[in-house]
Amino acid sequence: MTSHIMPTYGRLDVTFTRGEGAWLWDKHDKRYLDALSGIAVCSLGHAHPAIHTAISTQSQQLLHTSNLYNIPLQEQLATKLCQLSGMDNVFFGNSGAEANEAAIKIARLYGHQTNIANPAIIVMQQSFHGRTMATLSATGNPKVQDGFAPLLDGFIHVAYNDIPALKSALAEHNNIVAILVEPIQGEGGVNIPASDYLNKIRDLCDSHDLIMMLDEVQTGIARTGAWFAFQHNHIIPDVCTLAKALGNGVPIGACMAKGKASKLLTAGKHGSTYGGNPLACSAALAVLETIEAEQLCQQAETKGNAIHQAFSTQLKNNTHIKNIRNKGMMIGIELDMPCTELVGLALDAGLLINVTGASSIRLLPPLIINDAQIALLIETLSGLINSYTK
Repeated sequence: MTSHIMPTYGRLDVTFTRGEGAWLWDKHDKRYLDALSGIAVCSLGHAHPAIHTAISTQSQQLLHTSNLYNIPLQEQLATKLCQLSGMDNVFFGNSGAEANEAAIKIARLYGHQTNIANPAIIVMQQSFHGRTMATLSATGNPKVQDGFAPLLDGFIHVAYNDIPALKSALAEHNNIVAILVEPIQGEGGVNIPASDYLNKIRDLCDSHDLIMMLDEVQTGIARTGAWFAFQHNHIIPDVCTLAKALGNGVPIGACMAKGKASKLLTAGKHGSTYGGNPLACSAALAVLETIEAEQLCQQAETKGNAIHQAFSTQLKNNTHIKNIRNKGMMIGIELDMPCTELVGLALDAGLLINVTGASSIRLLPPLIINDAQIALLIETLSGLINSYTK
């Protein structure tokens, strides 16, 4: 059958028709354990009652009015996010890329406000910030940039988790206005930096009067065992972007700002037709309330560490394992060989996983995954890895 969908994805040959919690069922009624959560989106799993109720109730009242008018649910969500994060205000869009676009615009406005004609942002190699032209230009992956030149100017790429490289770039360029970094690189392979990496970036930004911008699109909303990954470091950035888990499948993105960064996007400087509409905000509020009520931040840390320990035990004799790492429920298993075929093998075994960078298995289980499902995940994937690497 001819497809009229642009072939922008190499899709797996499976069609899901329903879900419940950590499970998905395909059109043949085969059941799959979802250890990817729609790429860190469905942290509350599928068909969660609180999300269903919020969407259903709101859809019967009001879906959209545009940002020409006051939106009480948007105000409530912004207030809640600022209370949880310590930030001052929020701009709402529809995706992580849009949230990062807003952050980039904030940085450039800040540069021009401080009389820097061609402001530049330091970004990291192996990073991923989106597929719009600005976020693609900021991304540190030549493969996803291929074919889209000329990219936007104003981005200086340095090695991730390398403070000397940051200092060298700051010494070399006099037009840097911001540093944009992921607390943990998700698409780059679940790369977890030194425990004080963000603290040192905060210090550099303070000493050079720069804006510290954190892309928490994947790490944010309890994924790492805290509401926001920066909270592990006891710092607050100037800008923090969110999306993915914020709506549990309902598209919403957020760019939070603090201090000097919070005063730059004024009327006419930025906007979004759909951003922060009543439907999206009702879903996001239900997500935050549920995570809080069910103490899922704490569970993310406990369960993530348990998964890490179990894989370490099951795979300890496999000489092809380079590293097993986690921060909460972001888990990476790095092999010394390409392993993209494991995605299909896992699918056949009823398990959804992902491989990034050709050799790193990425796991992003829903925060509501239970002990029996965790045991199944460990047993199934460990068996597949051991068989694959023989």
